[in-house]
Amino acid sequence: MATRLERYERSYRALAAELAELRFISQGSVVVRYTTCGKAGCRCQGDPPRRHGPYYQWSRAVAGKTVSRRLTEGEAELYRGWIANRRRLEEIVARMEQISAAAGELLLRQVSPAKAPWAAKR
Repeated sequence: MATRLERYERSYRALAAELAELRFISQGSVVVRYTTCGKAGCRCQGDPPRRHGPYYQWSRAVAGKTVSRRLTEGEAELYRGWIANRRRLEEIVARMEQISAAAGELLLRQVSPAKAPWAAKR
């Protein structure tokens, strides 16, 4: 049983090390938009239409409302990386929770009810 617990501890520490390597994080998503304008004779009104853009936009939810910000192409690349880092963070934390639950089951089986800190004293 100790070897399994040791494996859990090693896995947990490896995940913690991965967390330490993560850089900046951000929620939301980056989209690329092409738009049309209302000017008659503009290329975006032609046949076939050639829309304006690309325009990069970062959107996220703040207090239940969508908030957006227009970005340059370089800023969009930064945000894509930060969003990917956040997703990786969430994956790592979920895995850490799974390992903790499994290790916790092992540890709970090792503690006898009489020695448990929550046991009633007689």
